Amino acid sequence: MIDTAGTEPVTLNGSCHCGAVRFTAELPLGLSSARRCTCSICRMRGAVAVTSTPQGFHLLQGEEQLGTYRFNTRSAEHHFCTVCGIYTHHKRRSNPDQFGVNVACLEGLSPFDFREIVVFDGDRHPADNAEHKTYAAGVLRFEPATD
Repeated sequence: MIDTAGTEPVTLNGSCHCGAVRFTAELPLGLSSARRCTCSICRMRGAVAVTSTPQGFHLLQGEEQLGTYRFNTRSAEHHFCTVCGIYTHHKRRSNPDQFGVNVACLEGLSPFDFREIVVFDGDRHPADNAEHKTYAAGVLRFEPATD
């Protein structure tokens, strides 16, 4: 397993499944920012996301292949490849100065590299309360089989 607790900034290359969309993403908090969420879209797509910023995310190719999905308050922007359908990144509703980047799209990483992932409570979204408080819903664990 790789060190997923590191908080040092790291820049990684990424792409969708078919390679039509390619990007680099600077992760200012390293891999320690990995998370999941229980909101309706996160629950259905099941991705692990790490934190980048609009300034640290650079689309290298495939802008014309990117689709954007907005729902509910329409403030979050969920981007996906229109060719293969893979979610690559999104602008967060909880903090529009942050992007969530799909770990599975980052070169050399997999969601299964993370032993534990904090899962945030999407039903009690920070943008929906006056204190802008984030609530944890639990922890998702992966334990490799020991054949």
